[in-house]
Amino acid sequence: MHIRAYLRASTKEQDASRAKDDLRRFADERGLKIVSWYVENESGASLARPELFRLLSDCHPGDILLVEQVDRLSRLNAEDWSKLKAEIAAKRVRVVALDLPTSYQLANSGDDFTGRMLDAINGMMLDMLAAIARKDYEDRRRRQAQGIADAKTRGTYKGRPEDTERNAAIMTMLTNGQSWASIIAATGCSRSTLSRLLQRVRTEAEG
Repeated sequence: MHIRAYLRASTKEQDASRAKDDLRRFADERGLKIVSWYVENESGASLARPELFRLLSDCHPGDILLVEQVDRLSRLNAEDWSKLKAEIAAKRVRVVALDLPTSYQLANSGDDFTGRMLDAINGMMLDMLAAIARKDYEDRRRRQAQGIADAKTRGTYKGRPEDTERNAAIMTMLTNGQSWASIIAATGCSRSTLSRLLQRVRTEAEG
């Protein structure tokens, strides 16, 4: 059995490794050793998480996927959560979360009957917390959209401040003919941002 720790934050401005000490302390207190860490900055509402799936690819039956909170693993909608659960089940990986006390016993469960009972209980609790995490995500998105709509109505909405330094660097890359794939890999920007900045490069060239 190997303990594999997964750390996630939603944006590059957040520190995905913030909970590392808590996970290490949890393992140490139970005489467990974390063999590998998987850290990424991706939305929990998306299944497009390379490090999470690299973790699952590395796993062997009986390994433990250790997370700080269930929402670090999932803010997914019901369909995507089912897909992720199926992947976890296929690998026969056990999920242990610091905010899910019933999962702690899975880390040291040796009896087959007890392990199966704990798996069933833990599965129900995981589903509940994943649903709560998704609702929290949707509520925050709705409040954010309402706030933006109100600000636009009042004429006070300014949008997200532009990262002028990053955008200038991207425009230089575009001017030098660098591929979109390499720019995205280097900067983490979206294709829509690249398209917008490419149009700006062309406009400046014409001017």
